[in-house]
Amino acid sequence: MFWLGLRRPVCEIAGVRLYTRYRPTRVRSRPWRLWLALVLLSAGLYGWLHWEPREPEAPQEVLQRAAEVRAQAKPTLPEPTASDPPRDDRRTNAAAPPPRANTPNPPTTGRPAPSPAPHPASAQAEGRPVDDLFEAQLALARMGFSPGSLDGVMGSRTRNALRMFQQREQLPASGELDAATRNRLRLREQPFTTYTVTSEDLGRLLPVGSGWIAKSEQPRLDYATLLELAAERSWSHPDYLRRVNPQVDWDRVAAGTQLLVPNVSPPAITGKAAMIRIQLEKRFLQVFDERGNPIAHFPCTIARSVDRRPLGELRVEVLIEQPNYTFDPNRFVRTAETRAILNKLILPPGPNNPVGTVWIGLNRTGYGIHGTPEPEKVGGAESLGCFRLANWNAEYLLKLAWVGMPVHVEP
Repeated sequence: MFWLGLRRPVCEIAGVRLYTRYRPTRVRSRPWRLWLALVLLSAGLYGWLHWEPREPEAPQEVLQRAAEVRAQAKPTLPEPTASDPPRDDRRTNAAAPPPRANTPNPPTTGRPAPSPAPHPASAQAEGRPVDDLFEAQLALARMGFSPGSLDGVMGSRTRNALRMFQQREQLPASGELDAATRNRLRLREQPFTTYTVTSEDLGRLLPVGSGWIAKSEQPRLDYATLLELAAERSWSHPDYLRRVNPQVDWDRVAAGTQLLVPNVSPPAITGKAAMIRIQLEKRFLQVFDERGNPIAHFPCTIARSVDRRPLGELRVEVLIEQPNYTFDPNRFVRTAETRAILNKLILPPGPNNPVGTVWIGLNRTGYGIHGTPEPEKVGGAESLGCFRLANWNAEYLLKLAWVGMPVHVEP
C-alpha cells in the first residue's frame, strides 16, 4: 500500500504521465467454500433429527465392578433356605392360594432362651474395608443394621444405621463414614452379583388394581413389575438398579436377561431376641438380646397423626407371614370411593398387600408392625398408627420375635 501511494508522485516528477484507478480488488468466487458450508449444515441437521436423550451413566467404578462380577458371579439372587416356610407369593403358575385367616401361629409359652452374644469386633477383621458409601450400606444391611433401600446416598436412615453400628463397636457415634468406621465395616463377599430373569419371574407379575374393591377381587397382590421384584429381592432402591443397569429396558425385559444387583444376604438367626424398642422422633426400630446388645436396626414409618402414636410398653400378640388385609372403610378418610363401600373388604396376600408380607400384631386393637408395598418410602410419618418396615426387614424381624415379646415405644 505504501508503494501504491508513492507511485503517482514519483512518475510525475520523472515526466511520465501515469493513469491509475484506485478501486477495491474484486474477490474471486470460491465454489469449495459453498460446498463445505452445505456439508456442515447437513451433518448438523442429521445429528439434531436423530439425537435422543441418554440415561445417566453409572459411576465408572460401578461399571468396572459390574464387568468383573458378570464374568465370575453366579446368576442367582438369595432364595429362602430349606428351613424357611413356603411363601404363597412365590407361586406363579399354580392357582392362587385362598386368603389366609388373620389367626396367630401356635402360641409360644414362656420366654425363649437368650441368643448368644454378637460376634466380637475382632471377627470384623475378616474381609476388606468398604470402599464407598454403597458398600457401607451393604455391609450394614448384611449385619442387620438396615439403612433402608440400598441407593449409595447419605441420608438420615443411613446415618442412624451408622450410629447404631458405631455404638456397638464403641466408636464415636457421629453417623459419618469416617476412617475408623470404614475400617470396621468389612465385606467378605463380592458387593454385586448377577441375576438371570426367568419365565417364572415374568409369569408372576400382576398389575395392582387402582382401588380397594379392585384389589380385593384380585387372586393375589404380587409384584406389578420386574423392576419392583428385582429391587425388593435385592433390598435396593429402583432408581439405583436403573443406574447400575443402564442397558436394560425395564418395560421389555425378556427371560434370560442378566441383571446386576447388590449381593445381599440376611444375617444368621442364632436365637430369639429379648425386646423391641421404637423411637418415634428418630423413626427407627431396634432389636436387643438378653444382654442389651443391639442385634438389628430398621428404619420405620410411624403414624401421621400424633394422637395415633402409642407410647409406653406394648407386647407382641400374633405373628403372621403372608397375611391378608381387612379394609374397614370407617377407618379411612371419607371419599367418594370409601362412601361407596358399605362392608369390610378382604385383600389377598402378597408383597403389594397394604401390610406387606408380614404382620406382627400388638396388644392394642388395630396396631402392629408390618411390611409395606413401598419400601423406598419407609422412614416417614404416613401410617394410620402402625409401624411399617421394608418387607425384607419385617421378614427378618418375624424370625426374631415371639408371642409376648415386649415392645417399648419411646417419644
